[in-house]
Formats: sequence, C-alpha cells, structure tokens
Amino acid sequence: MMDVELNSWMLFRNAEVSYKDVEIVTQLDDENRHRYTYGSMTNRVRRLISALDYLGISRDTAVGTLAWNSFEHLECYFGIPNSTRVIHTINSRLPQEDLTYIINDAADQALFVAPNLLELVSRILPDLPEVRHVISFGESAVDMPGLISYEELLASVDPFEGELDISESSPLGICYTSGTTGKPKGALFTHRSTVLHTMAISSADGVGISASDCVLPIVPMFHVNAWGLPFSAVSAGAKIAFPSPTFHPATVIKLIQDEAVTKAAGVPTIWIAVLDELRRSGENLGELSELVCGGAQPPASLIRAYMEEYGVPMLQAWGLTESSPIATTSRLPHRLRNASIDKKVEYSSRAGKPVAGVEVALLDGEGQPVPHDGTTMGDIYLRGPWVIDKYLHDADPEAFVIPGWFKTGDVGVIEDNGLLRLLDRSKDLIKSGGEWVSSVTLESALMGHPKIIEAAVIAYNHERWQERPLAIVVPFSGENVTLEELRKYLESEGFPRWQLPDRLQFVSEIPRTSVGKFDKKLLRAIYAEESG
Repeated sequence: MMDVELNSWMLFRNAEVSYKDVEIVTQLDDENRHRYTYGSMTNRVRRLISALDYLGISRDTAVGTLAWNSFEHLECYFGIPNSTRVIHTINSRLPQEDLTYIINDAADQALFVAPNLLELVSRILPDLPEVRHVISFGESAVDMPGLISYEELLASVDPFEGELDISESSPLGICYTSGTTGKPKGALFTHRSTVLHTMAISSADGVGISASDCVLPIVPMFHVNAWGLPFSAVSAGAKIAFPSPTFHPATVIKLIQDEAVTKAAGVPTIWIAVLDELRRSGENLGELSELVCGGAQPPASLIRAYMEEYGVPMLQAWGLTESSPIATTSRLPHRLRNASIDKKVEYSSRAGKPVAGVEVALLDGEGQPVPHDGTTMGDIYLRGPWVIDKYLHDADPEAFVIPGWFKTGDVGVIEDNGLLRLLDRSKDLIKSGGEWVSSVTLESALMGHPKIIEAAVIAYNHERWQERPLAIVVPFSGENVTLEELRKYLESEGFPRWQLPDRLQFVSEIPRTSVGKFDKKLLRAIYAEESG
C-alpha cells in the first residue's frame, strides 16, 4: 500500500480540485448573507498560509481564533494547520480569567478575532505575553495598537503554491474543556486523528455527509471544531451554511428553507427553541432530512415532535471534547425501518452504538467490567484513534488511570445488544437514601409534559435522605402546573415514588453554559441549599 500521510491537506485537496463551484453561505445578521464558493475559499486559504509566514509566526506553534461560525473562521480551519501551525479554537464565552489562562497555556502567538470580540481581547491582551499579532476579521471601533486587518493581510500576499509535508502525528488543533471543575484542560488533536474522525462522521453510521448535502453547523466552531462538521463538509464537497452569531430561531428556519439545508446540528436547547418557533409561526423545515443533536441527551418528546410533526428524524451523537468529539450515534438499524414511531423514538433516545474505530467500556469503581444487562450502571470509558491519551501538559492524569482508556465522567448502562444509554454526568447524579437517581432521565420525562417547554433537575441537600431531586421548569406561556401534577405524570411514566422531585421551581429561562447546555453548576449554587 502507498504510504500516504493523513493530514489536513488530504481534507482540503479534494475541495480545491473537485468542488470549486460549491457554495459557502454565512448569515451575517438577520437580513444579510455572505456568499462565495470553494474556489474562492481555497484561494484565500493559500493566501492565509503565506500571510502566516509573512507575519513571522513560528511553524509548529499555536494560533488562536476567537470567532463565530463564518467563512473567515473556516479559512483558518485549513490555513493554519495546512501551514504546519496548530489552530486553537477559543470559546470567547468563558470568563476572562479562563480565557487568559488557556491562551497562555496554549502559547498562542497570534489571535484571529471577530470584530465584536476585539474589546474583550483588548482587556486581556496585557496579560498575554506570547501573543505577537491580533488580526481582525472586520472593522471595529476598538483602538488597539498594531491591529491587523484580515482582508488587507490576505490582499498583501500571493497564494501559497504546492503543499507542505506534514507528518500525520503532528498536532493540528487544540480545544479546551469548559473548566466546570478546576482549570480548563487542553485536548490536542493530531492530523491523523482529525482525518480519521472526519472519515468516521462522514460515514453513513456517523452523520453521513456527502456532496449531496447542505450542512448547517449551529454548534459553535469553537466547540470541538463544531463536532468536526466543517472538516467533513469540506472534504465531502458539501454546501455549507453558517448561522449568524446571534441565535434567532426564525432566522435559522429561514436559512434552512432558503439554502435547502439537508443536515443541521445543534444542542437540544437549540432544537427546543426552533420547535417552539415552528409551532408558533406555522413554518416548515424545507428540504431538511436530518437533525443532529449532541452536547446533552435530547428529551424523547423532542425527538417525537420533529418526527411526527415535520417528518424529520433526529440523530443523537454522543461524545466529548476528548473524543474529537463523536463516539456513538443512534442511527436506526434496518430492523426498525418499518417500526412504530414509539419504537423509533425509544431507540433514538439512546446514545447509540460506537462508530467504527471507537470502543466503549462500562466499568465499576474498581475498574472491573459490569454486565451489559441494561440496568447495571457503570462509568463510561473510551478508546480509539481520535480519543486523546493525555491532556496538554499532562493535566488531570486521573482521567487516564486505566492504561489505554479515557474515563469520560459519564455514567450509563449498556443493553445486551450493545446499545449505550446515558444516565448522567457522574457529578449530576442524585444520591437519595443510598440509591442513585438520574437527573437526565427525569428531565427528559418532564419535557414530555404538555405544559413544560424546558426542565432541569438538580439535587438539593436533605437532612434525612442526603440528596433529593429539585425540578426547575419553564412552562409554556399561559400554562400553570403544580408539583403534584408533575409527580402524578412522572408516576404514569413509570418512575417509582422515591425518584420523584420533592420541590418545584418555576423560572422564565434556564441558564445556559457557554456552549448552550443547561448550567447545572449555577443552578446548584442558587437552589441546592439545605432543606429538610
């Protein structure tokens, strides 16, 4: 066999040669879109490679991006790693202390920044000794000495010619965990791991992206490379539609319709808001053939609603930053092709089965396998060619205490057919009277109640039982619901009485983390006080 390096040029090359006329669309605001083709994009990527050399940024060092989903950010996805440098996608929604920490920890030499984030960068720049250049994607009123215009920079250089030899074991990108406990930790992806992950999610058992698709990644590009979708879409020659930085469900629906989007990806809170808007407005989803949902387990009621009301299936994809991220998908098996909606929803509500290349293990507290009987809980471990074997600078070695495996921090069960069902993050499980209660399972059931649009469940301290469930809910406008009504509903759904919430908190909105998940850390800080 030919000895061919698996690197970012392999993902880029086909787009440049075979898909020059394919469109890339960016929603700039509610009204305006930027539109160009792969031919223009690949030319600008080659200019970016030359520009990085012109700026004197050292090869094999990190270059940061603080940006939203856009055509400029996509150019960085290829221009930086194709030049042998390492792209570090930075979550600008993190606290300033964390931003300063991760930029210094990665030793970024330059930052590519969206205009509305320049003020943020100006505040922390004095504490970033390694950063030599700040490049803005657009005009800004921020007065920053030495600020470089991205467009002027690209115009000042010629496109790079040829390809650079890059070892597949070389680092391609860095993504940091959100730091919910302790400091954020860096996950370093190699060229090889990125190419293999791209192939896996492009496969039919992954997300199944091809040149026939238009892909809408609502998941932020700073969050685990938008689940790898920009790499897979470009390598497959798929049309790409990027949403605007400000999420408005009506704007997203119009983008889906106008650009004939076939696959769209986002966290459950995104699809809850879009569903609410669809029902309110009477709009449809155009040519959309599949919703991809990750980041948190979607409620069964949400999966059912899209399937029954709009004929669009939802593919659940589970993984973590440390697994690049996709490890499993809930792709329906052939035997369920003509099954009832109930059966399809039940299957799709699971995390699914590993994509080829990933292994999943379910272990007890002693590191021993637990039965795959669908009821015995265990800690979920992963291994595979796109799963990290350590964090940057060897942070948190306890996650790799079992050689060759990564401890995810998730708890679940595996059924006898190999189907993985997530129960919770280990830190979100509720221990009541010595028995475990899954907050995720309760949340999913609560969001199936006809009066509830969103629900989060946390533990509150209890003098007798140690912890008890507290339900924090957002009812539909004009609806009233009582704790007793919700408890009766949950009993009808098969929950034993000892698992039912004892307290109910109404809110107008559940706070989100920087990547759109329910912020249970904040909810616990507000509501988990002692109560007997």
